[in-house]
Formats: sequence, C-alpha cells, structure tokens
Amino acid sequence: MKEKEFINIIKNTLGSEHIGDDCAYLRDLGIVISQDSLVEDVHFKKDFCTPFQLGYKSVMVNISDICASGAKPVYLTISLSLPNDIDADFVKEFYQGAKSACNPHTLDEGVRIVGGDITSADKIYISVCAIGDAKGRNISSRKNAKEGYKVVVSGLHGSSCAGLKLLMQGKSEPEKFIKVHLQPQAQVEFGNQAGLNIKSPYAMMDTSDGLMDALSTIANESGVLLEVDFNKIPYDKDLEQFDSWQDMVLFGGEDYGLVAVVPQDYNYGTQVGVAKQGLGVDLNIDGKTIHYSKQDVENKIFNHFD
Repeated sequence: MKEKEFINIIKNTLGSEHIGDDCAYLRDLGIVISQDSLVEDVHFKKDFCTPFQLGYKSVMVNISDICASGAKPVYLTISLSLPNDIDADFVKEFYQGAKSACNPHTLDEGVRIVGGDITSADKIYISVCAIGDAKGRNISSRKNAKEGYKVVVSGLHGSSCAGLKLLMQGKSEPEKFIKVHLQPQAQVEFGNQAGLNIKSPYAMMDTSDGLMDALSTIANESGVLLEVDFNKIPYDKDLEQFDSWQDMVLFGGEDYGLVAVVPQDYNYGTQVGVAKQGLGVDLNIDGKTIHYSKQDVENKIFNHFD
C-alpha cells in the first residue's frame, strides 16, 4: 500500500520519533499537532456536498486526530487552494461550516481558527493544521497496547461508508447515513475522558481509514494480538439492508470513531475485545474466527494512490 509505504520512507529518512500517530506529541511545548488534507475528486466531490458541509468536515476530521491523542483541541489553521471558477459565496459558506464545526458541544471554549493560506489551483485542495493542548493529560500512542488490556470503541461504524454509497448511487435515503458522511462528529468526550483519566500508557487511534485499519495498526505497532467480537461492535442496524454490510462496518472509512486499547480498570466506551499474545487481529464473526494480518487489512482498505 503506497500511502503507508511512503509514510515509512519519510519517517526513516527524517529519523523522527514524532511520526506515526494521529498527532505528533511535542512534549517540550505541551502540545500535539496534526495536519490533514482533502483533495477534490479524491476525498470529496462538489456535486455531493455544499461548501458549508465541506468546511465543516475539513475541520471535524482534524479535531478527530486531536481527540485520538487524548489532548484538547484548541487551534486550527486552514490553507485553501481554489480554481478560478470558485466565487466569494463559496469561501464564505466554507468558513461558516468550518466555524460551526469548531464548537463541539463537549468543548465549552470551542476551537479557534487562527490563520492559514489561500492560493489558486486546478481544483480544490484543503489542508488543515490542528493543535491540541496536552498539559495535564496522558497522551496516547499506537505503540502502547499491552497484553491483558481491553479493546474499547466509541461511535457507530459503517454509517459513513453507507452514506457515500448512497451518494454514488444518486440516492437520498436513508438521509441519516448521508449526513454522517458529510458532517461527521469527532468523538470529543471519549478522547477527553481518556486523556484526563487513564494513568498508564495506552493506545488510541481514530477510524478515519476504517475500524479494522485502526485495530490492525494498533496491534502491529504494539506487537500484540487483538481478539475482537464482531457482535459487540456498535453500528446502526439499518446498515443490514446493504449488501456486504459487515465489510462496511469493518472496513468502511470516515466514521471518525475512536479505538482504544486500555487497562482493564478503565470503564469508558464499549468493550469489543482484548489484547493477547500474538500479532494482528482475530475477528470472531458468524461463529468462526478469522485472522487478519497487517497485509490482509491493507489489501482491503482505501488506498489514495489506486
């Protein structure tokens, strides 16, 4: 998979200890920092979303990265590259959506957009940098899962994939799935609780590339086997009307839930499994156990370079 191959090349070339998690933890500054990009016709299509929804989602996916670290999201900068046919109304609506996403209900102070850049391009490119406050918090790492820990999740899984499928088919119902895809909700409270209350090292990651991607990445980065019960994974039961709905729950991206592998005495989130000796993911589903190696998962998830 080229995306992860490229990340490893960059990490090894730079020799950086900070690259590899949803956020880089700059301990000396007391912050975490992350950056994500959205590219027209790769991550979104103008025909499927309004400028407001695009601005909203661009911000929320970056807030999700901060939440995955256990830090508190506080600041954003946004860079926009726009083609010549984009007008002032688009820019205004985009930033109205971005501003709306900066006030998740569990953040009393909200998040502030404090700068960015704007330039011309052949299509729409969006790059957002997010900064989180790490002071007084236990910051997660994908490498921190340990044997005996439990696997917990937040959010519903597969709904965003269903929304995208409906949009691609020109359908508008069930509308709830389309809304989840276009205006996702970062798991702010889950990340907040983890960062403030877990005292031991723990692993956490968001499900931007799918639930199974997060499980597999944590398992392989930590050197453990995650045994997961499919029947315990939270999902909207209306997904069962779709073909291959189980794959949507497991491999559908852009739900922006959180997966954490935490000590047994931490009681927040929905437990779906346990960490054991071994490597990879064992999925208990339909009365059988399927083992997923790192390569098995990477062969099934979305690849930006395909």
